Amino acid sequence: MPPRQRQELAVGAVAGVQTVSRLARQHEVSRKFVYRQAAKAQEALLEAFSPEQAGDDEVLFYLPVTKAWLRQLILGLTLICHSSIRGVVELLRDLFDFPISVGTVHGILQQKVEQARACNGRQNLSGVSIGAHDEIFQHGQPVLVGVDVASTYCYLLSLEAHRDADTWGVRLLELEDQDFQPDATIADAGLGIRAGQALAMPQVPCRGDVFHAFQTVQSLVTFLENRAYAAINTHAKLERKAARVRRRGERTHTLARKRNSAGQAADQAITLADDVSLLNDWLRHDVLSLAGPDHATRREMFDFIVAELRTREPLCPHRVGPVVRALSNQRDDLLAFAAALDEDLTTLAAEFQVPVEVVRDVLNVEALEPEGPARWPAEAVLRERLGNRYFPLSESVGELARRTVRASSIVENLNSRLRSYFFLRRHLGPDYLALLQFFLNHRRFLRSERPERIGKSPAELLTGEAHGHWLELLGYTRFSRN
Repeated sequence: MPPRQRQELAVGAVAGVQTVSRLARQHEVSRKFVYRQAAKAQEALLEAFSPEQAGDDEVLFYLPVTKAWLRQLILGLTLICHSSIRGVVELLRDLFDFPISVGTVHGILQQKVEQARACNGRQNLSGVSIGAHDEIFQHGQPVLVGVDVASTYCYLLSLEAHRDADTWGVRLLELEDQDFQPDATIADAGLGIRAGQALAMPQVPCRGDVFHAFQTVQSLVTFLENRAYAAINTHAKLERKAARVRRRGERTHTLARKRNSAGQAADQAITLADDVSLLNDWLRHDVLSLAGPDHATRREMFDFIVAELRTREPLCPHRVGPVVRALSNQRDDLLAFAAALDEDLTTLAAEFQVPVEVVRDVLNVEALEPEGPARWPAEAVLRERLGNRYFPLSESVGELARRTVRASSIVENLNSRLRSYFFLRRHLGPDYLALLQFFLNHRRFLRSERPERIGKSPAELLTGEAHGHWLELLGYTRFSRN
């Protein structure tokens, strides 16, 4: 019997669809032969699904370990795996039986620093439209960080002794040699960042980061809510104490006065917490949100919120006062995105020959949840009014919404990735940062929430041009099993 028929016979016997006697008659063999084929199939199944595979020690492929390959491994362990230098030494010792010193590993990293720094310096930055700036600290020293919002390309990663206006100004002026002329930047309220940009690039606006404004007000809301809960607990304790006193038939005017005073304090704390929470919701969802009224209306609403907070400042001056001053000083910076959004909506309105109010209505509808009950009635009205212009207009508005930047989230994301490299090192040094900057800009994304970024590096996204693997850019030939 051919092997193919034996296989079919064994599968039929193991499956149990037909009896062994019927299988034997169909294939004109003995029942004993059928049992033997079924046993072979069962043994193969057990071997295939056994937790301990017999082939674990089988050689899959051979690896030619050369000095060049070891250098690539050391770079990969350091940059891909975030390993420390001593971790590299330990891995080579334990897994490769290859002793190597800390100095040698450090020297291998240093060999490619100048090459990486030259590659960083050659990159043309004219494609940066909006840059995000921030500072991260390592062992008390600031590291200045700059990232292109669209491509995530890190064009600035510099360890400095200070983070004042002069330091920021010098670094930004150096970037102009690489054609760095963004339409705008975005940063938090740091004085050095803003003053430095005003010195180096006075023609480029620096927008405010709404995320930090949200955090500032939300921390106040949380504090006031916790204070309100504490006041409620204090009043409840005095109420229980007063009840026990009444049950004993005793009278104490002092306890009654404390209870009444605590009740008034609790009511005041609850009212203040509720008011500030409502003002925070207006600020977050109506003033600083992407969808909303025009810039002039947002300014009026912003001033109203600040004025309402200021009237409540005497109730908690040490927490409300700093928030009021911070919002007052940052109003124009925080609302800069709204002014730019108004200009873009006006351009779209002229392109589609519709009133700008209609374009803004489309933006507000696109911001609603797709399954929300409020979206479809509003969208139906716009569809009826615009007809076949609604779909292309909504597509353009959606693209505009994706391009509008209100927060420096991209640089905060980069900072979170930088910390995973920094925590292994007490001292960074400019050489290590140059190599790290090169690696982050030329490694390709394995995954991303944006499909257009998958399989591409920040440098490719910035320039639109493909480049080789980052190891190949450093002069190495990558290992291939073929």
